Formats: sequence, C-alpha cells, structure tokens
Amino acid sequence: MLEVWGMVFLSTVWVQAEASQLHPPDILPPAPAGQKWRLVWHDEFDGPELDRQKWDIPEGPRRDGFWTARAVLLDGKGHLVIKVFEEGGKYYDACVRTKGKFEHTFGFYVARIQLQRQPGHWSAFWLHTDRVNQIGNEGRDGTEIDIMEKPWLDDRVNHALHWDGYGKHHRFAVQVSKVPGIMDGFHTFGLDWRPEEYVFYIDGKEVWRTRAGGVCQVPVYIKLSDEVGRWAGDIRKARLPDQFLVDYVRVYELVDAQTGLPVLKPQPLVP
Repeated sequence: MLEVWGMVFLSTVWVQAEASQLHPPDILPPAPAGQKWRLVWHDEFDGPELDRQKWDIPEGPRRDGFWTARAVLLDGKGHLVIKVFEEGGKYYDACVRTKGKFEHTFGFYVARIQLQRQPGHWSAFWLHTDRVNQIGNEGRDGTEIDIMEKPWLDDRVNHALHWDGYGKHHRFAVQVSKVPGIMDGFHTFGLDWRPEEYVFYIDGKEVWRTRAGGVCQVPVYIKLSDEVGRWAGDIRKARLPDQFLVDYVRVYELVDAQTGLPVLKPQPLVP
C-alpha cells in the first residue's frame, strides 16, 4: 500500500491518462493561481466487462432487495449498466465500489449518469469510509458523502452528508436540488472537496456549498449503487427490468503547476 498526502493506492495496477484525451471533457472548478487540476483516477467503461482491478461488487441483502453481480454489466457502448430486476418474488440490483482498490482524500469527483425510469428504487453516486462509524470529532474523521441520490422520478436530486455512525449519535446534512430536465439524457454530478469545504455540482453548475460535519479529512472510496426501498416509491408498480447508466467516473486533484505535487493536505484531527 502506498499513501501520498491522503491518497491510498491499493490496486496492483495503476494507469494514468491525460484529461485532454478524455471525451466529453469535464467542466472543472477554477484552480487557484499557481495550481492546476490533474486527473488521478478514472474509468470510462469502454471494455467488454467491468474492470475488477478497479471495482469490487458486494453481494448480499440490501434494504428491500439483494445486491448481486448479475445486475452489473458493460453495454459495449462505453457505459456501465446497473440493473434492477425481479426473480422468484425477490428484487435484485447492485453496487460497485473502489474499496480496497482506490481510496482518496480531496479533489473533484465527477460521474456522467443517465437515470432510472421506474419507481421503487434509487440510483446513487457517493463516497464512503468505514471510519464514518467512529463517534466524535464530527465528520472530520469519516463522512459518507452522497454526491447524488435519485429516489424521485422528477426534477429533484438529493445530496447528503452523514457522520458519527448510523445509530443514536448519527448526524447528517441534506440539500435537495431542482434541475429541470434531469430525467432526460446524461448529466454530470460532481463534488469539489477541499479540506475546508464541500461544493456540489450538477452539469457544471454549483448547487450546494457546505462545511457541515467539519469536512472529512480521511480517504474515502467511490460507490455507484442502486437500492430498492420505499423512499423511492412502490417497487411493485415498476415495470422491470429497469436500469441506470454511467458513462464515466473521474477523479481530479489540485497540484502545483510547476512541480506537479499535490497541494491539498488533511488538517490535523483533534483527539
């Protein structure tokens, strides 16, 4: 394992591409003077199957359904497909995550997604760490960062932060954005995470700026998931199978324009 200023590489294979080689290009937040954005991790989903050196697929019960690798595929057109389907009276969907493979602190995280069409399940693009279960120090020692959750089939998008576990000490902050036309076609969902602040984006436009929880200072991993549950409506009313598509996931970090070294350093955690 190699750790460099809050970035943990656990995969045995590491490939870096130039951001200028990627299409479509991303709309990145302005970089401070003397700094620039550098692409440090990405998946364009161009291969015949999911790259298991980048992604893990957890299996087992999840809310009102079951996560299974059978709900994950690449469509041959450059998209990750996460499906929800019914079989034998049970509902199946999936999650892919970079846990144990790529874990990172700070930067700009962005995914280009086409949303699901049916009720009863929701898609999400989020960041997580097992340290979210630590109590005390607010979210600085571990926060669940929900860049996007889509439980509704309308213009609303949910963004959230969760810290201090999921029990009696649980704390959270939520923002609901309204974006006309969000259910049509592909859209980008981004997070500019710096040591002192989170800024959330949809299609390159800022939708939420917050310091809730004191801002996470530890590495997190990426998750793309679908979950079955009543928050999203009645799955029995859905015409299944349904799916959502991910065109790409990319992670950028701020570096010194001259040296290329990362410039964002975690703040010390208060004991």
